[in-house]
Amino acid sequence: MGHSSSFDISASGIFAQRTRMDVIANNIANADSTRTAEGGPYRRQTVTFRAAYDDAIGGNAAAGVKVDGVQQDPTDYRSVYDPGHPDADKNGYVKMPNVNVVEEMVDMISATRAYEANVTALNSTKTMISSAIEIGKA
Repeated sequence: MGHSSSFDISASGIFAQRTRMDVIANNIANADSTRTAEGGPYRRQTVTFRAAYDDAIGGNAAAGVKVDGVQQDPTDYRSVYDPGHPDADKNGYVKMPNVNVVEEMVDMISATRAYEANVTALNSTKTMISSAIEIGKA
């Protein structure tokens, strides 16, 4: 694996985890949104990844990760009894987003750690290249 491949793999991981953190932040921001442009409560979103392969080497060599897509979580909405809420049904229940803020925070910590790991790998590759250049100068 060449140095550019190492950079590409780390960079793809950084991008993927940043996308994941953006989606998680959006979920947290909309945890209480009962009205959306599409109608109804906000639906939690999740990010899926897939392996990326290096087409220059016949598509067999791993070349990082790609964001496969952002999907809506199909789990049921939460029902909360709040008869004074403008979106309450005739029984006083409001459909709330299927976002669990605690779960989102755990996912955010996981995404942050993965992001940091990719930055560390990128910096290690940079250090190794610098060391190799210094050895070559001697």
